[in-house]
Amino acid sequence: MDNLCCFNSVYSQGRRSSCSSGKGRSHQGLVKYGFTLVKGKANHPMEDYHVAKFAQHRGHELGLFAIYDGHLGDSVPAYLQKHLFSNILKDEEFWTNPRGSISKAYEQTDQAILTHTPDLGRGGSTAVTAILIDGRKLWVANIGDSRAVLSKEGQAIQMSIDHEPNTERGSIENRGGFVSNMPGDVARVNGQLAVSRAFGDKNLKSHLRSDPDMKTVDIDSDTELLILASDGLWKVMSNQEAVDIAKKTKDPLRAAKRLITESLNRDSKDDISCIVVRFKG
Repeated sequence: MDNLCCFNSVYSQGRRSSCSSGKGRSHQGLVKYGFTLVKGKANHPMEDYHVAKFAQHRGHELGLFAIYDGHLGDSVPAYLQKHLFSNILKDEEFWTNPRGSISKAYEQTDQAILTHTPDLGRGGSTAVTAILIDGRKLWVANIGDSRAVLSKEGQAIQMSIDHEPNTERGSIENRGGFVSNMPGDVARVNGQLAVSRAFGDKNLKSHLRSDPDMKTVDIDSDTELLILASDGLWKVMSNQEAVDIAKKTKDPLRAAKRLITESLNRDSKDDISCIVVRFKG
C-alpha cells in the first residue's frame, strides 16, 4: 500500500527530494499528524512546501499546519514556509483577535514578497494555513486553491474557499484584468494564472487579491480529522472521498500516504502535498 519512496527530510544538501514524509504529535499526545509530499510529472523542481509542527507560545500549545503550492518557481512558497506563521504570531493582537492578526499577516507578508522582488523572482504561491489553539480552537485561512477539509462525524466540511478566476471574475475585471480559457481549457487571469488570489505574482498583482478567506471552528468529540492538501489531490478527489479514505486508518501518516497514492492512481500529474491531523486517537 505505502509504495511511496518517502524520506524523513525535506532537504538534502540544499536540494529537495522528490518525495518526503513525516509525523508528530502534540505535547499531550492527543493530537497526531502525518504529512507526505510528492513531486508531480512536470519537468520543473518541486514547488510545494509545507509546515507541520506543534509549538509552545505564551503558555499555549499551537498546532501549525500549512500547504504552500508555488508556481513559476519555488522562491515564494519557500519564503512563506519561513515567514508567514511567525508574522501571524508576532502580532500583539493574535490572542484577542486572531482573525485580524491572520488577515494582517497575509497582507504584510505579500507586501514583503513584492518588495523583495526580483530576489523572489516573478513567481507566486497559494496558501492554506491552519492554527490549532490548545487542541480546542481551529483557525483556517487560505488564498488560492489549496484546500482544508474537516471530518465531523464522518461528514466532510470544507474549511477553505477555492479562489478560481471564474468565481471572482468581477473582482478581476474591476481591477483591469480579464479571464480567459485560452490557451487550454482552464480559466486563467489574463490567460496566465489559474487562481484569482495568490502571494507574489508581481506582474499580475494589480489584478489579483491576496486577502484570505477565514473560518474558525471548535474541536469537539465529534471532530475526527483535518486534511490539508494542494490542488494536485483535489483535482482528482472529492472532499468526502478524501475523508472516507483518511478515516480508514488511525495513523495520520499512513492516511496521508494513502491519499497521495490514490491521487496518483487517478493520474494526478501535479505536485501533491497532504497533511492529515487526527484529533482523537
